[in-house]
Amino acid sequence: MREVSPKRRVVPAIVAAAAIVALVVAAIMVVEQALPAAPAPRGEDSSASLGVDLKCPENEPIAQELLGGSTWTMCWRVDASRGLVLEDVHFTPAGDTPVQVLAELSIGQLEVPYDTGLRNTEDITTQGFGGSHMMTLTETECLGERLEANVPKIGDGSMGGGAERRSVLCQEVVDGGIAYRSSDTAGTEVARRTDLRLATISKVGWYEYVSQYTFGGDGSIRSDLGATGDLSPEDYGDDPAHGWPVGPGETDYATSHSHNAVWRVHWALGGQGGQVVEQYDAAPTGELGPRSPLVEGGLTRISREGTAEAADRRWWRVVNPDVLNEDGHEISYQVDAGATTPFELTQDHRHGGEAGGGYAIAFTEADDCQLFATANKEGTCGSGVLDFAEDEAELSDVVTWVAVGFHHVARDEDQSPMEMHWQGFTLTPRDLTAQRADPPSAREGVNGKPTEAP
Repeated sequence: MREVSPKRRVVPAIVAAAAIVALVVAAIMVVEQALPAAPAPRGEDSSASLGVDLKCPENEPIAQELLGGSTWTMCWRVDASRGLVLEDVHFTPAGDTPVQVLAELSIGQLEVPYDTGLRNTEDITTQGFGGSHMMTLTETECLGERLEANVPKIGDGSMGGGAERRSVLCQEVVDGGIAYRSSDTAGTEVARRTDLRLATISKVGWYEYVSQYTFGGDGSIRSDLGATGDLSPEDYGDDPAHGWPVGPGETDYATSHSHNAVWRVHWALGGQGGQVVEQYDAAPTGELGPRSPLVEGGLTRISREGTAEAADRRWWRVVNPDVLNEDGHEISYQVDAGATTPFELTQDHRHGGEAGGGYAIAFTEADDCQLFATANKEGTCGSGVLDFAEDEAELSDVVTWVAVGFHHVARDEDQSPMEMHWQGFTLTPRDLTAQRADPPSAREGVNGKPTEAP
């Protein structure tokens, strides 16, 4: 097995002008520590200066150092159907060497079925989040840097019409709150964190969607879909079983509906290929200990393509067994689905029986033709995830499909415009580093069971 390079902890040098008194210097340091890190210059040179020399085919790479010293680098582009697509995503823990985490990250479908059964939309494959549906950002939508891309004026550009260069991606360094706090008799270790946040806005019908990805200084990746805009004026009725009254008295029942989103996560953890998938489950044994019930947990290898459902105390991880951290543990990322309304995509109903049904997560072997969870545009490789997984191929170059649902029962407060509501999931590093990605110098020696309390 191949090990990653030993860690190199870098303590930034503090350079002060000779004429500035020590007290003023200390005050400046305190203020700077509380502010978000300044955006690093973009471009290939900036990504190379952070240890990753990216060659992005369409736009300049994103390269950002965060407050704790960790950095993120990646390519990005706008796809006519999927909207924002992130590629070649690397994370560099503070003072350490870069690790490639993802080959690609995007949304793979958004289905909006209405409870009356009269209407359903597949917003990604029918209309798309890119092209003319991707909105130009202003300083109100983006407090950070607004990045430009060439966006087709009509559809995907295949019908002509040309393209225009517009500011469509928001890159912000945002305050992430308290990163850690730990106190003992020697003092208190406490620090805030900043996160890199990338977002686009797409208008599809009456809804306006925010595709947002947050990259934490701890190596985490949060994928979110926000929905705002307006309730569809075409979808009102008088049956309380299918909606909620938003007009005076018992009138104007806005039809309830679901936002069924599926993301496509193509892994490249420690290098593309060679990944394995594991599912963790824990359950009470039925026995009691002196103070609490006994709970046992463990991992099960998922070696072939397939789907899985959510359960209490269950999570999944993608592992690269050929790359070890300094403790000799295999590096991995954990998929935390979070809150969701379980669902079955409409087009999956045709499978029926045990092969059909909804899933919280699915794993397939990567195929550039398999881009959409349903209504896949390349029919030669299957129409959706259940088709992709049908042959149960052995997993190595892993794609994870994460399904997160939100059942929207409208409120009076949703008019007008609608307050933003969110759904999403988190990819959390597990054993990517032997300690936290940015331990304070006083705690660098704490690894494993301490000889005494920190």
